[in-house]
Amino acid sequence: MENYQNYYSQTEQALDSKVSAVMKRVYVKMFLALLVTAFVSLFCAASPSAISFFTTHSGFMWGILIVELVLVFAITGAINKMSSGTATMLFFLFAIVNGVALFPIFLVYTGVSIAKTFFITAGTFGAMSIYGYFTSQDLSKWGSVLVMALFGLIICSVVNIFWANSTFEWIISGAGVLIFVGLTAWDTQKIKSWAAAAPAESTSKLATIGALSLYLDFINLFLYLLRFFGNSRD
Repeated sequence: MENYQNYYSQTEQALDSKVSAVMKRVYVKMFLALLVTAFVSLFCAASPSAISFFTTHSGFMWGILIVELVLVFAITGAINKMSSGTATMLFFLFAIVNGVALFPIFLVYTGVSIAKTFFITAGTFGAMSIYGYFTSQDLSKWGSVLVMALFGLIICSVVNIFWANSTFEWIISGAGVLIFVGLTAWDTQKIKSWAAAAPAESTSKLATIGALSLYLDFINLFLYLLRFFGNSRD
């Protein structure tokens, strides 16, 4: 009996160590991708030629959006068919493209309010990710609700592009914050579960797909919070 308990304890410790190692890789990749996005955005915002190009070619942003969607679907849909290096390369390519897409926020909001919102986002994200990692509560039942709410949020956002109702926009922003706060906790728990079940040879790909999920949660949470805490340059 004692031998069985020792074996069980060693197995559990090995599993915890494996999950911890995978989660560290997830957070490192996510942090590096955020740095890449930030540097690209700052570079574009400080470049008069980049500003001039995007001002005179406003339709180019729609092309950027399409490229982003293609990259996300390529990484999530075909990650099992590509090498770990290719998946990582596409992930950081997405971070670069997203940096180009986000640089206008530096022209609309003050740098101080962007920095303030970033730290608020980081604190909120960190708290919810820690909760998702350590909670014993099964968050999967909330996951399906949050995903449906996310689709509803996207539909409402598209409608408001044409309606342009400021009150409705504030409601959408508030809902967006709540949805991505919840998704952060759920995605963290989901990635942890994947890490526990995944074979050792697939952990690198898992780290990439996990980093992408949490990266998207962070970026979207930041953008919705920016609507509340961002101060306009005007």
